Amino acid sequence: MSFEFNEVIAQMLAAVKGTVAGDWPELKATAHDFFERKKDRLELLAQLRLEGELTDAQWKLRLKHEKLSTEAEFHALAVISKAAAQRAAQAAFGVLEKAVKAALGALL
Repeated sequence: MSFEFNEVIAQMLAAVKGTVAGDWPELKATAHDFFERKKDRLELLAQLRLEGELTDAQWKLRLKHEKLSTEAEFHALAVISKAAAQRAAQAAFGVLEKAVKAALGALL
């Protein structure tokens, strides 16, 4: 399985959109900015996991930190509630976890 990170980022943004549908027009540009700034770091983490440089435990810990960071960024937007920020971060990182897991499965 090929791992196309730009597609994963697009899917992460779509997952965020799905959780904040009513507020998406106001959040779209900011959400894109959030993920654009994280893109290189997230791609490196995914690459390290796929290459076996990060164990499953290390991967999960790094993702937890990235999710919390992303949630905090969404909290900074007064437009959405805490629950919406949590759902947005969870949805986005669920996409990344699923893509890496699928790619790992294809490597085995």
